[in-house]
Amino acid sequence: MPITIIYPSKYRDETIKGAIMEESLCNVEFLKGPKAFVARVQSDLGGMREYRSESFEEVLEQVIIDLQEEFETSSVQ
Repeated sequence: MPITIIYPSKYRDETIKGAIMEESLCNVEFLKGPKAFVARVQSDLGGMREYRSESFEEVLEQVIIDLQEEFETSSVQ
């Protein structure tokens, strides 16, 4: 099941009467194979990457750490 992480943008679209626009930060997809869990992450900053492990918790932890580092680094620049 793909997951899209959305962040509210600080810009307002006048054509939608001041509604806050949303900006997609990344897409994350988790898959369960016969021997391993796979997470596919795609973002503008980091591109497409894939993580594999026999443990779902390990794959999830890898994704969380990677995205935290990516977004912390991008907010500093």
